[in-house]
Amino acid sequence: MTAVRFGIGLRGDRQASEYGRLGHLAEQLGFDVVSVFSDLGYQPPFQPLLELAAATSRVSLGAACLNPYTMHPVEIAGQVAALDDASGGRAYLGLAKGAWLASIGVAQPRPVRAIREAAEVVRMLLFGDDSGYGGDLFTVEPGFRLRNGAPRRVPLLIGAWGEQTARLAGEIADELKVGGSANSRLVPLMTSRLAEGAARRRDSRSTGIVLGAVTVVDDDGVAARERARSAVAMYFEVVARLDPTADVPSGLVERIGRLLKVGDDRGAGSLITDELLDRFAFSGTPEQVARQVRDIFDAGASRVEFGAPFGLDRERGLRLLGKRVLPEFR
Repeated sequence: MTAVRFGIGLRGDRQASEYGRLGHLAEQLGFDVVSVFSDLGYQPPFQPLLELAAATSRVSLGAACLNPYTMHPVEIAGQVAALDDASGGRAYLGLAKGAWLASIGVAQPRPVRAIREAAEVVRMLLFGDDSGYGGDLFTVEPGFRLRNGAPRRVPLLIGAWGEQTARLAGEIADELKVGGSANSRLVPLMTSRLAEGAARRRDSRSTGIVLGAVTVVDDDGVAARERARSAVAMYFEVVARLDPTADVPSGLVERIGRLLKVGDDRGAGSLITDELLDRFAFSGTPEQVARQVRDIFDAGASRVEFGAPFGLDRERGLRLLGKRVLPEFR
């Protein structure tokens, strides 16, 4: 097995002080990346990321992922530049088309083009290029430039499930993240899609594959899996239809969606079978989670991202991951 990396993903549902503590702990435990999700309706990611930048010195930091429909690429570039300054050059840029935007009346036309142009605008501005940009969706007049920081290159992560966006990631991104999945069967499929995009690539870098999902680990594996069902339900509603390798019973997504709308997360989670849970979450004992991770790395992924809540107790779960899962791969 080649060298692999691990990250954690935090939602915007914590007090500001908690992010620094969790990030510092993750760094001590040997994690490589700390992400903050940009889920609609939660705290925007940059304040937590600045807290993380102050509390850590080694891990990469970024939002997973920003979208160009609710934040203009110029604003994205400014925020990423500020994070890169604050972290001493450890920021990454995460872009995706976004989820749940229909609930606030935001359309998502031409998502592949929108992500491509957003990445081009951000990179242009981060490099200090003020020659302007004229795209189909975004325009920057010549002479406009960022006023904060020196030219820099920030790694690009694209979040995607679809064929065209995965091909785009193979062409321009450092990593492709399949968010909401712990399914090793997806890795060969994404590898083939990335290869198609890589044929158009202008440099020699390859695109790594990241699988990230809700994680609940505990020595009480049964309790951990029950907690994971409730935690994964909100994401299952979004991603279950996107996985061509998962056998999702007809009508299940709609039933889960109806329960979520009335606030019954536990009831929604109870409908997720063991087989489906293993496709869309990391859960159980440390040994069970390690087996899931090994399957993913054996399939060819380069990084796994464990998403909150991590365990029945957040910090205990994180410690179990760091002390009993990560060492299996190092």
